[in-house]
Amino acid sequence: MSNTIETDFCVVGGGPAGLSLALLLARSGASVVVVERAKSFDREYRGEILQPGAMRLLEQLGVLGAVRARGGYELSSFQLIDNGRTLMNIDYRQLPKPHDFLFSLPQRYILQELYAACEAEPNFQQVSGAGVHGLLTDGDRVVGVRCGTGEHERLVRAHCVIGADGRYSRIRKLAGIDYHRDEAFEHDILWFKLPAGDRALHDIRVFRDAGSPVLLHDSFPNQLQVGWTLPHGGYKKLAAQGIDHVRHAIAAAAPPYADLILERVRALTDLTILDVFAGAATAWAADGLLLIGDAAHTHGPIGAQGINLAIQDAVVAHGVLMESLRTKDFSVRSLGAFEAKRRPAINRVHALQARQAKAMLPTGKVANAIRPAIAKVLAHTPVYRKVLDQIAFGDQTVRVRTDLLTQGLTSIGETS
Repeated sequence: MSNTIETDFCVVGGGPAGLSLALLLARSGASVVVVERAKSFDREYRGEILQPGAMRLLEQLGVLGAVRARGGYELSSFQLIDNGRTLMNIDYRQLPKPHDFLFSLPQRYILQELYAACEAEPNFQQVSGAGVHGLLTDGDRVVGVRCGTGEHERLVRAHCVIGADGRYSRIRKLAGIDYHRDEAFEHDILWFKLPAGDRALHDIRVFRDAGSPVLLHDSFPNQLQVGWTLPHGGYKKLAAQGIDHVRHAIAAAAPPYADLILERVRALTDLTILDVFAGAATAWAADGLLLIGDAAHTHGPIGAQGINLAIQDAVVAHGVLMESLRTKDFSVRSLGAFEAKRRPAINRVHALQARQAKAMLPTGKVANAIRPAIAKVLAHTPVYRKVLDQIAFGDQTVRVRTDLLTQGLTSIGETS
């Protein structure tokens, strides 16, 4: 078997952004190869909350029904609870049906259904268990990737390579594109799960009872996802105080679940630290190369925006890439249309997350004193609904280009 694959598009990274884009490109008649480092979907994921905006796009892709059928939980609201008092209740049931809720599910369910849909397209191929270790270039233009090792090494030659390989993107580094990390958040998060039993929440809650705030939501099947905030960069110092100190601090922050926390959190290895930061690549495109999703821009977990933004990026990139294929122009000028379309929306998300963090997470006396008043005022102003719409849907102008899906465009490789 030849170790060289020729294709129109090579997508590196089989996450929500990469597989959504691959599906759209394949359904538009382009040939596409996805290169994924992992061998299966049994790997660690961060986000497991679907916002209405992501559900709307997955429905347009024809996979939402199958995703939901795998199992998950509808969450009706986002609540901020301060010493037993609900300061804020962002009620998703105010949104138009049918997407008037948040949906909690294992992220692998989304990826499995996207992959199944991709596999149904004859011009789709995935190379699994193959990390990218080099870019193929023709002068200054990227024309493919080198992936895998030994007898499993493959060269994937493409008109355009799309880096959809996450916040620590290998493609971005290989291309020599700088990344600006913005320490916009004052907290990191320790994640772990508890058995839900009969204490399911049916919404997302942030508890502010003692010390650092803690976030909880239902996690399928029959679990609670817990995220305890701690000062940014402070985990090493915290861990040095031992697991007993850590688990009692978490238990004090969420009294309704203190008994479960003390019972289940027995070692530091039961916890996973998430380094919370924002950031963006200094350029999202080069000749023959496009970055999307976390590879282009990184966000914190506040507001559960990760999957939403990833799928929206894929939908916008689809239109840009198909136009580049039509014109046979894969220059940075052509591919740069993606950043021009998406950068304003991404900047709005960065700004909103920073405001949310400052409103909900600080623990100083002044912040604690004014937070209830601000929350009460916000709930009775037009700003409340505007913020809800932005969190739930993001850029509502993003729609799947169904006109491209029906063209059946023949690949350049078959016509040139």
